[in-house]
Formats: sequence, C-alpha cells, structure tokens
Amino acid sequence: MIIFRYLIGEVFRAQLAVFVILTSIIISQRFVKILADASEGDLPGRLVMSIVALKLPQLAVIILPLSAFLGILVAYGRVYADSEMTVLHATGVSEWYVTRLTLLLSVLMAILAGSVTLYLSPWATEREYQLLEKADSNVGLFSLVPGRFQHTANEQAVIFVQEISRSGNNLSRVFVAQTELHGEQARHAIVYAETGAVSEDAASGAQMLELQQGRRYAGDGRSPAYEVTEFGRYQIQLREQQVEQRRRKLSSLSTPLLLQQQSAEAAAEWHWRIAIPLSIPILTLIAVPLSRVNPRQGKFGRLLPALLLYLGYYALLIIGRSALEDGKIPPEFGMWWLHGSALLLGLFLILRNRSGARRFRAWVARRA
Repeated sequence: MIIFRYLIGEVFRAQLAVFVILTSIIISQRFVKILADASEGDLPGRLVMSIVALKLPQLAVIILPLSAFLGILVAYGRVYADSEMTVLHATGVSEWYVTRLTLLLSVLMAILAGSVTLYLSPWATEREYQLLEKADSNVGLFSLVPGRFQHTANEQAVIFVQEISRSGNNLSRVFVAQTELHGEQARHAIVYAETGAVSEDAASGAQMLELQQGRRYAGDGRSPAYEVTEFGRYQIQLREQQVEQRRRKLSSLSTPLLLQQQSAEAAAEWHWRIAIPLSIPILTLIAVPLSRVNPRQGKFGRLLPALLLYLGYYALLIIGRSALEDGKIPPEFGMWWLHGSALLLGLFLILRNRSGARRFRAWVARRA
C-alpha cells in the first residue's frame, strides 16, 4: 500500500504540474489575442474573462493526454534516475505491477477526459457562440469606448463619447461626424450633444443612437456658410438590422444531438471525442516502458523520442479524422485501427522485458 501511494502520488503530481504549466502557457496566448480584440472594440471588455473561461474545456481536450503522457515520463524517469526503481524491483515490485498501478490512474483520467470531451467542451463551445452572437447583436453599444474616435457598425459616421455610465446605457458629451449624400452632392454634418443613449427597434432590429440637447452643424465643405440646428432629440442609426446567427461547428453540438447526425463529418467528430479518453490508457502503456532510463542518462534521457512518438500518434489521429470527414474511411472503421496499432505497440514495449519474453529470447539465441 505504501508503494501504491508513493508511485501514484509521484505520477499524479507530475501530471498535474505539466497540465498547469501547459494550460498557463496556452491560455495566456489566447488571453492576449482576446484582449487585443477587446481593445480594438471587436469584443466587449466585460466578456473577456467569460470567453477565456470557456476556452479552458476546449484546451483541456488537447492538454489532458499530453500531460498524462509527460507526467509518467517525468515521474518514473526521476525514480529510475535516482535508482529507486532498481530497489523496488529488487524487493519484488515488477514493471507489470507498476504498469497496473499507473493504468488505474489513467483510467480515472480517461473518465475525466471523457466527461470533458463528450459534455463540457461542446457546452462551452455553444456558450461561446451565444456570447459572441450577443456581442454582435449589440455591436453598436459595446463598440463605444470612452475617449476614442470610432466608426459606427454601418461605417456611416464617426463617434466620440467622453463618458459612458457604468450600466453602459447612458452617454455624456457625444460628438458625431457624418457625411450625407444628396444626389451627387456630399454634405458634411457635425453633431454635438450633452447626453445620449442607445436603443433598438424591436421590429427591425436596427440599433439607434439617440442624442438629447445638442446642436447640428451642416455644410458642403466648399462654402463658409453652415446650417446650425439646435435639437432636443436626434437619432443616428448604428446598425441596420439584426445580426445573423453564427454558423455552428459540429464541435458545439451536444453528444446526443451529434449521434443523431448521419453525415461523415458527424462520424469524424464522434470518433474524435472518444479518441481523447481512449488515448490516455494506451499512452500509459507506451510511457511506462519508455520511462525506463539508465541513471547515467538522467531522468529526461528518453523524453525526446517519447515526444516524437506521441506527436506521431496525435498526427495520425488528426489525419484519420480528416479522412473520416472526407469519406475516405468508412464511419464503421473509424479510428479504431489507430488505437489498435498504438495498443499493440504499448503491449510490445511492456511484454518485451517480462521474464517470459526474456527466457524466450534466450532460448531462441541458444537454438541459433
């Protein structure tokens, strides 16, 4: 029991550390990109953290198998490099026993990964689409940033707002520049108002900027004469009609809805969702024998070839998914052939160092 807790604890801590490090690196890159979109007015600032949080399940789908694989290599590589595994083997702890312990942890991780890929990730993707659609539908209001000159959504005016209330509905000291066409003649208008608000027409979905208590200056730009009009209420259109719904990817469909689809793309998405949890136990069978290093090699002695093997497996999964989407592989065949090949490789690596296999090789050598 002590050996069980020790080995499981070493592997789990290493896997958790790798997962946190990889997630931090990737999510920081996504955060910078999302923050750049928000600073340019393409995304409301208050949705930044929500979008980042919804990216986490999608990233976990990619990171979980890699963290499980690297965690085993790092943990057992250190145990081998410090000669602790040699002592364990001398006391009767076989590599197959170590593999069985690690498989137990990998099955738990596979269940976690399955819940993410089958349920949490599709929900997060759909929720992200909904938030972005909401941002698009309110683009006129959300794109207004205090202290900046900005084009309206229909590119027909430039707006400057000095202040926006915390609720986001009330504007103060609003400046608007417009160009109006009267036949072939262009007229320029500048509007200034003390207060303003954004409203939406329920019937057409058009979004309007309503200004109160201001002045409008209009002219053709060639003559020094300008028309000056004082107004109590003035409207400017920000968006012409309701924004259309974004086109969904199959990754946003819930698993029950996905299983109702009969297309090759749906089959590819289904096989991809189950490939992630299935790959974790298979990668465990590969990682445990590959973590065996000589103390002189150091704990990272086999990290590079193991990573190349992992990348090859992952690349083949991507190729298999693409082939399924294109209809080159029957949906019934799926990606089982890839999992089967990787499983055979893992079993070969495990069994080649078992006592029976060693005796068989010695017998073959003597016969030769």
